[in-house]
This record gives sequence, structure tokens and C-alpha cells, in this order.
Amino acid sequence: MATIRAALIQAHANMPKEQAIKRHEELIAKAASEGAKITCLQEIFFGPYFCAEQDPKWYATAEPDNGPTVRRMQELAKKHQMVLIVPFYEEAQTGVYYNTAVIIENDGRVLGKYRKTHIPHVGPCFWEKFYFKPGNLGYPVWDTSVGRVGIMICYDRHFPEPARALGLKGAELVFNPSATIKSLSRYLWELEQPAHAVANGYWIGAINRVGVETPLNEGQFYGSSYFCDPRGRIVARASETEDEVLVADLDLDMNREVRNTWQFLRDRRPETYDELVGVLP
Repeated sequence: MATIRAALIQAHANMPKEQAIKRHEELIAKAASEGAKITCLQEIFFGPYFCAEQDPKWYATAEPDNGPTVRRMQELAKKHQMVLIVPFYEEAQTGVYYNTAVIIENDGRVLGKYRKTHIPHVGPCFWEKFYFKPGNLGYPVWDTSVGRVGIMICYDRHFPEPARALGLKGAELVFNPSATIKSLSRYLWELEQPAHAVANGYWIGAINRVGVETPLNEGQFYGSSYFCDPRGRIVARASETEDEVLVADLDLDMNREVRNTWQFLRDRRPETYDELVGVLP
């Protein structure tokens, strides 16, 4: 039976960058001590969710994909013999920034990265187009030491197409690191991603941060990170308010069982879907 132990980390992040990184190092070590072989952090883990304001000062927090934070996480992955998914603010070149996650193998190698594709620009507090270009790397799936892994980032989860693309590429486990607040999307949090899991026959790990952060101030991140199985059942859930390392054993053999039962991928009719990628009037 292909069972893996996975972890999600949700945490307060209203603190300076170095302090946030050190806090997550502690939480990664806790995940390792509980036997996790793959761990995912929250969206742009190393500080507050800054997109609540439009201020160029935040560009200075971005780093290249081989910068000090990623190198630091490579050492941790190797130390703990753990696959790590690390969402961070990427500087591709001066003036070109992405909302990115790298995936690091348990020997410290960077296997690749995903850049958030769907970028919201929604008032009063999600001004992401000021900070991020839309991702341009497609929807990759990586063969890791624990299985085939895909990534979506936050707003991507509102669209069925990325979830389907990852399923068609054979993803067994998909992570969605997020930063989402109560007043806007709480009712969608446990609706959309279980639906993706069912439609595509894979596990999902959904991560959200906790607490109140500057410059968002009034919005409260509600945690509630969870693992969802391919039948759409939430099998483990974190609190709404506390820093937490959520660990669960995921039976990847269930993917085959569910796909063979429902046969959604067999019964798709892609030749009838051309209009789905047409231009709206």
C-alpha cells in the first residue's frame, strides 16, 4: 500500500522576514519529528500578506529562485530527508516578479517551480496584479520520492482548469498554499477543493495562514488547513487560530480505486470542449 506521511504548515506571519523564516524552520523540524516525508508551507511564507496595499517597498522582499531563502530550504530538505514545497516571492529579474513555489527533493535538489497563474485584483485588499506577473510555466507535475506532486497557489483554486490539468498529468497529491480571509472566501474553502479532488481522483493539501497581519489589518486569516481524499472527504483539519503542523497519512492507492470506480477521465469528451477556451463576448 502506497501510504505517505505528509504535513501542512499554517502560521502567523506578521513579523520581519528573518523571524518568519526561523519560525518556519522550527515548524518544519516539528513536521520531520512526526515523520512527515513531504511538507508544504503557506503562500509567500516569509512575511505578511502585503498585497492589501500597493507599495513598491515590498518588491525588495523578492528573491531569485536560487536566492538565500531557497538555498536555506534546500539544506533543511536534505537535513530532514523531506520533500519541501516552498512558496515565496520570486524576482525573475529587476521589475519582473512572480508568486512562486519551488519543490525541493529530499536530497536538496530543486526539482522545479510553479508560478501562480491566475492573479486576482479584487478590492478592498487583494491588489496582486501590482506585485505579480501571471505565471508562464503551465501546470507541471513532478515525480518525487513520495509520488507525483502538483501545485496550485491560492486564487488558482477558483478555476477548474488547473485542477484538471494536474489530474490529466497524473498528479497523485496536489498542494494549494493560500492566504485567504474570513469575510471573502470562508464558505468556498471546504467546497471547491474537495470538488477538485473528486473530479480528478487525487489527494489535496490546502494550506491557509492564521491571524491578523499588517497591512491587511482588519481581515483575519482563518487557518483551517486540511487534507482531502479523492472521495472529497476532509480527513484531517487544523484549527482556525493557531500555528499548527497538520500531519496525516495519505493512501495514494485510493487514487486508483476512485478513478477506476468513477471513470471521469475515461468519459471526458475533450473534442466537445473547444468553446471553453473561446473568447467571451
